[in-house]
Amino acid sequence: MSVNYGSKRLVVGAHYGTRDWLAQRVTAALMALFTVLLLAQVIFTRGPLGYDRWAGIFSSQWMKVLTFVVILALLYHVWVGMRDIWMDYVKPVWLKLSLDVFTIVWLVACAGWGIQVLWRL
Repeated sequence: MSVNYGSKRLVVGAHYGTRDWLAQRVTAALMALFTVLLLAQVIFTRGPLGYDRWAGIFSSQWMKVLTFVVILALLYHVWVGMRDIWMDYVKPVWLKLSLDVFTIVWLVACAGWGIQVLWRL
């Protein structure tokens, strides 16, 4: 029988969520900043807001790259959140693994779709 005395705790596992917590905050801040920049472009442009105006906003290369970086941040944000949900609330290991794989495949497909939409404009 093993007895532990004092405040020393046997630490096993990864980083206990600090990196994921920080990643959630950083990606959320990036998405919020992008939303403010996009809203500023929409609010301060004159004339009707149709397809041509939207295509004009996203036509420059820097905006496409920035948008894709934000899409990647969103996908990572979603991955961390969904993985935590699967870990906390799904008990059968086979189902948890299946949901993880499905989530990864879905997010990779969304990234591909984002590339296609952005560089087709």
